[in-house]
Amino acid sequence: MIAWLDANLVSILNGVAFGLLLFTLAVGLSLIFGMMDVLNLSHGALYLVGAYAAYRVVGEAGGSLGAFLLALGVAGVLGLAAGALLAGITQPLARRGHLHQALLTLGVALVVADLLSALFGDEVHSVAAPAGLRGSVRVLGHGYPAYRLFVIGVGLVLAALVYLLVERSRAGAVIRATVADRDMVQAIGVDTRKVLVGVFAFGTLLATCGGVLGGPILGAQPGLDDTVLILGLVIVVIGGLGSVKGAFFGALLIGQIQVLGVTLLPEYASFLLFGTMALILTLRPAGLAGTAARTAAPGSSG
Repeated sequence: MIAWLDANLVSILNGVAFGLLLFTLAVGLSLIFGMMDVLNLSHGALYLVGAYAAYRVVGEAGGSLGAFLLALGVAGVLGLAAGALLAGITQPLARRGHLHQALLTLGVALVVADLLSALFGDEVHSVAAPAGLRGSVRVLGHGYPAYRLFVIGVGLVLAALVYLLVERSRAGAVIRATVADRDMVQAIGVDTRKVLVGVFAFGTLLATCGGVLGGPILGAQPGLDDTVLILGLVIVVIGGLGSVKGAFFGALLIGQIQVLGVTLLPEYASFLLFGTMALILTLRPAGLAGTAARTAAPGSSG
């Protein structure tokens, strides 16, 4: 066992890095769908917006850490604006069910993807890691890219911050109360529209910033939005809707399955991904950290 772990240490670390990168996308998708009851199929396109923002600001030749932080700032602003816009255009569809939301946000995703292709072309663009994070470090005797360790560290910090925000803060309590009983929250003077917009904007900000973080690993290219969206949806389903812990452990699990599956059993990689999802849903229909029954959707009353 120890020999196997040593031989596959780099792949395992790659799985952790990839999983935590997917977490930045999946947790926002989970919060928007699980708490706000909005199925946002444009989430992958927003990730791609962040990836292209990293390519435009940082470039293939690389840049300073300041340029990378600037790319994060640009992506964050774009994510907040997109979230506010999507919250506004999906709110009238709250009573019509998820199909209407899915069609609307899918249309937005297709438009955004086509615009990005028109602006940047259809070729694959690589994004250099920021200066100071381009080399390798030794981890238990193995060389490992410093930037991927940076992504692991950022992902762990982000997971802790999002958990504290949603589960332990006053703002998180207001969000959960809005999901449980929107009318009651309105009665005590809270503007629930701002709560809905805030959650949506926060989720889309995570998606665009995740695209910047993933730029040096996955690059920026057409079709990447579909790939990360599918993986994000799988994580949300197996983790449990609206659960930060579920998104975290689901992302780590899917990261390992994707990386180790491709490395060790490439011909069964797709089967392992969806087979794992089917197995988890058979044993725990609500997901790893989901509740047995969902609370009422915020748009279902008032």
